[in-house]
Amino acid sequence: MLIRNLSKAALAALTFLLAGCEGGVLDPKGQIGIDEKHLIIVATLLMLIVVIPVIFMTLYFSWKYRDGRDHEIYAPKWAHSKTIEIVVWVVPIVIVIVLGVITWTSTQDLDPYKPLDHEARPITVEVVSLNWKWLFIYPELGIASVNELAFPANVPVNFKITSDTTMNSFFIPQLGSQIYSMAGMVTQLHLIANEPGTFDGISANYSGAGFAGMKFKAIATPTAKDFDVWVSKLKQHGSRLDPQSYQQLAKPSENNPVEYYGSVSKGMFSHIVMQYMHHDNDMDMSHHSEHSSSKLEGAE
Repeated sequence: MLIRNLSKAALAALTFLLAGCEGGVLDPKGQIGIDEKHLIIVATLLMLIVVIPVIFMTLYFSWKYRDGRDHEIYAPKWAHSKTIEIVVWVVPIVIVIVLGVITWTSTQDLDPYKPLDHEARPITVEVVSLNWKWLFIYPELGIASVNELAFPANVPVNFKITSDTTMNSFFIPQLGSQIYSMAGMVTQLHLIANEPGTFDGISANYSGAGFAGMKFKAIATPTAKDFDVWVSKLKQHGSRLDPQSYQQLAKPSENNPVEYYGSVSKGMFSHIVMQYMHHDNDMDMSHHSEHSSSKLEGAE
């Protein structure tokens, strides 16, 4: 009866732990995420080759040589053992070599800057992290959105990422990989969704008071036609993203709702990246300096 109850408790605990994997890195919906999950599992199993025997021997030796076994005499022979030497040296060396090979190959294959090899033509999305929201610009379509990202399933997405505030980390756990967004710099990330769905996107790097609400939805539409419907919905909005409207958008706001821009000024992303490097841009730099100071205070 005791064993049966313990089995039920263990099963319930395992079910509870696995339920926490839903929607995370262990529940991938994109090829990059699948490859990363495989890497995590392989690395864990390799480490368990050492961990499990060590745990077993710790418990076994504690029981075998416990205090109170006066009827047995423990007289170890302090001599050289080739068997122990081979096990102690060969096993770790083999594990390190295998992990090294896996690390080298996976580093090359999962390089976030490496474009995905796919027959479908990729789409480009320019990402800007703000306090405390995400701006997504589609330069090829002339539209933009806040806290909502859409793309067709089974189509590669090429992300160009920057920040107009403190450093953040762009992360869609179910699609895999995360990469930093930094002011005055552009990082890259290439992802794909193998199936349609709505996935949670977050900032994986603390950036101030509104960090908890800095989330977005990544929508992988079932077909390209469904994505075109989403694009048409954005284009119907009269709002335009230009340097003037961007000043208002860049002001710190918490739990910002989804916003759409039906048109975007050409070169808007480059303007955001270069604004701290050139003083002859369209924005009022004195105003932006005050704005940057307030953002830094918020991040602190």
